[in-house]
Amino acid sequence: MGNCFAKSKLPTAEIAPCDCTRRFRPAPVPPAVRLYCSASSSVAAYIRFALLHKNLSLQLVPPIDGEALVLEIGSERVSGCRETLVRFIEEKFPHPPLKLGMDMVEREPLVVKVTRLQHWSITWHMERMVRWAEDLRTRGKRKTVDPAVGSPRMELRKFGKNYSELLEVMLEHAQMEERVVFPLLGMADPGVCKAANEEHARDLPVMNGIKEDMKSMGVMDYGGPAYKEALSNLSNRLHSLQTHCKQHFDDEENDLLPLLEATELSGEEEMRVFEQCFSAMSLTHSHLFNFFLEGLLPSQAMEYLDLFMKCTDKPSLIQIVSNAK
Repeated sequence: MGNCFAKSKLPTAEIAPCDCTRRFRPAPVPPAVRLYCSASSSVAAYIRFALLHKNLSLQLVPPIDGEALVLEIGSERVSGCRETLVRFIEEKFPHPPLKLGMDMVEREPLVVKVTRLQHWSITWHMERMVRWAEDLRTRGKRKTVDPAVGSPRMELRKFGKNYSELLEVMLEHAQMEERVVFPLLGMADPGVCKAANEEHARDLPVMNGIKEDMKSMGVMDYGGPAYKEALSNLSNRLHSLQTHCKQHFDDEENDLLPLLEATELSGEEEMRVFEQCFSAMSLTHSHLFNFFLEGLLPSQAMEYLDLFMKCTDKPSLIQIVSNAK
């Protein structure tokens, strides 16, 4: 396999979404970039994603006494708030340009932005699981050990763990929609979300069934006929789930989410619903936060952190980012 399938053990500020390793190649001679800041802070995470978008890496250094934030690029230094540091990065490295919060389409409800980004992360992780399963299925009896995944039995356990984490995110996202988004739409049109709720109900047994299949494979004879058949069935079931989830997300984004604009919520009501969405994702935003962010491109991770900072309960955000290790 490869490192892209290993779970990150780094704090939130230090993880790199796997997509960026596929889409961008390192610069021949990248400049030294250092940020004097706590590694567990949301600012460090935001600055790291900004630099990843520019295809640059960041070295975190303990903060300097008396200065909260200092960014050092080569021999140049700048200190100040997060926005000051981001502007400095944009001036030094204008390409590719950052899509900052002020460039977002403000007319789109905050709940829609959050839901779309969650869809993106889930979709990416689901695609990764499908590719991984297909690789396992077609690998045959080759037992070459990749240090990133270990023996075949160890890799299967890691494969199952990754799927369990994805399942947790998917279930919590579905609950968020059922508890917050769908009732809001139902107030305007009681029947509009019936099909979406029914699809959630149909998907749950399938997702749990795949998890049980993985557990059963753990006690099978590796490489035996039963194992091969189970792996082939698992690959097919994951591919089918991926196809169904993509269609489900497309339907929601094309048919349901645009209707949120028609609810005509006041600014205060929209913020209340928006914060309810984040509250409903408490597990994802705690011990699975790194996993979730790995499914986003750097610019998308920055947007998600920006949305997070709009919440009024800022201490909770800092605690979540600090605990996401």
